[in-house]
Amino acid sequence: QVHVVESGGGLVQAGGSLRLSCAASGGAYSRYSMGWFRLAPGKERQFVATITRNTGATYYADSVKGRFTISRDNAKNAVYLQMNSLKPEDTAVYYCAARRPNVSTNPRWYAEEGSFDYWGQGTQVTVSS
Repeated sequence: QVHVVESGGGLVQAGGSLRLSCAASGGAYSRYSMGWFRLAPGKERQFVATITRNTGATYYADSVKGRFTISRDNAKNAVYLQMNSLKPEDTAVYYCAARRPNVSTNPRWYAEEGSFDYWGQGTQVTVSS
């Protein structure tokens, strides 16, 4: 069982930056692909970014591409989401998720909630205009 905990959320003005952190414990962290999703009021939870376990390949939602950067530190069992040029529409609860090693024929596995096995409780990010 993998335990996932997010931190780093808060209130920031539009145009500002925040760095979210996700700590994973209880499993072979380096074997897991890690993703960030977000849930805004009145909307469904949506994909933000994913980083793979082996090559460290990254994937981003179009809405955050060029502004957000996902990275990982296997030595610290951590994954990060650097968010720059924040917009009010980025306001949401941000969730970190871990995916067990698995072969998938779905080319968009990295963007789908069902692909991930373990989830954190979320951290609130609020961007004021």
